[in-house]
Amino acid sequence: MLFQIPNILSADELQQIREALAKAEFVDGKATAGWYAKQVKHNQQLKRGAGQELETTVKNALSRHPLFQTAVRPKQIHSLRFSRYSAGMSYGTHADNAMMGNWRADVSFTLFLNEPSTYEGGELVLEGPDDEQSYRLAAGSVLVYPSSTLHRVNEVTAGERLVTIGWVQSLVRDPAQRELLFDIDTVRRSLFAQQGKTVEFDLLSKSVSNLLRQWAE
Repeated sequence: MLFQIPNILSADELQQIREALAKAEFVDGKATAGWYAKQVKHNQQLKRGAGQELETTVKNALSRHPLFQTAVRPKQIHSLRFSRYSAGMSYGTHADNAMMGNWRADVSFTLFLNEPSTYEGGELVLEGPDDEQSYRLAAGSVLVYPSSTLHRVNEVTAGERLVTIGWVQSLVRDPAQRELLFDIDTVRRSLFAQQGKTVEFDLLSKSVSNLLRQWAE
């Protein structure tokens, strides 16, 4: 399932992250790329271990957002990278690794940290079998997409692109099952908002719980 969440970070959180990154040490992004992705990865990443507080800020923002929680069903947000693209940098077509350490990558996300007006190019492009979708979201907005998706970052031609990339292992491995749970839960919440606790609400709640018992890992 592919979706966007605007303003997942507050203006203060964004400012704090950008100020910290402006003073931080970045290294060649190839250091964390798989053997074939090294050939097409041309960016910089925050030095490992240098952004623990920033990671906590991002994880807390995602953990408190109901859409992210309901759609992704995160078991663990297990990896984060703060990436910087200056003019001339890009990341060619690739799919994310299935395993990152002991964790499976089911869902990926890109959190945009600066406004698209501050750089040119740098579109995140998701490649489908017969079309492509490109994204340059507002600062503080996040794009969530399946980790199995082929994607790339077009060359930045001017300015600087700052993003946080992350990977999640879901409680529910199968994306079709996650989407079905999301649809049922959305209807359940809408019904409750309109009519309160009804017999129909209780039946939908039972269905969500029983499907989670069957599918959750």
